[in-house]
Amino acid sequence: MKHIRSLLIAPLFSLALMLPVQAAELIPLNEISAWFNSFKTAQTRFTQINDDGSRTAGQLLIKRPGKLRFEYDAPETGPGGALVMAGGGQVAIFDPASTEPPQRFPLSQTPLKIILARNVDLGATDMVVGHTLNGDLTTVTAQDPDRPDYGAIQLMFSEDPLQLRQWIIFDGAGGQTTVLFEPLEMGEPLSNSLFYVKGEMTRRGFTE
Repeated sequence: MKHIRSLLIAPLFSLALMLPVQAAELIPLNEISAWFNSFKTAQTRFTQINDDGSRTAGQLLIKRPGKLRFEYDAPETGPGGALVMAGGGQVAIFDPASTEPPQRFPLSQTPLKIILARNVDLGATDMVVGHTLNGDLTTVTAQDPDRPDYGAIQLMFSEDPLQLRQWIIFDGAGGQTTVLFEPLEMGEPLSNSLFYVKGEMTRRGFTE
């Protein structure tokens, strides 16, 4: 009986090895746009690789449109973790080691505005400057077609199910920051106070 079972399994195993592996396909831009527009909130853990090669990690919160919060894990020694917030049309960078107020600049002057828009449309004229398949990941590079000097964002997606795996932010000065994501959890309620820059400034003792 064991010999007969082996005779049956071996040909099936050989046939499985001969079958072609399903290759990944390039995800269309309209599907990626629809994916962004399908959720209002999302959160996940991330690992960030900085321009100098150093690594940091933390929690990402997104509330579309226009809101984002990178909460960086506190180091083992020293002050608490850093914070990057987008809300109210601006981006603020809080450095816990500094006594100065956060750096602030308009969200519209960053590539993040592309994915935080009320209606993400990667098919807009001249917005996408790269759309390729790299291994099993679809890579999309996008920029503000009116102000390419503001930098670009490169997004990498896996398919079935469609998931954002990482992005790279290219700033206008030539630097780049890579962020790797764990699977996003979508649909959980997130308070607007998490993205209120002035409220965070008050909490940390800063004034306008």
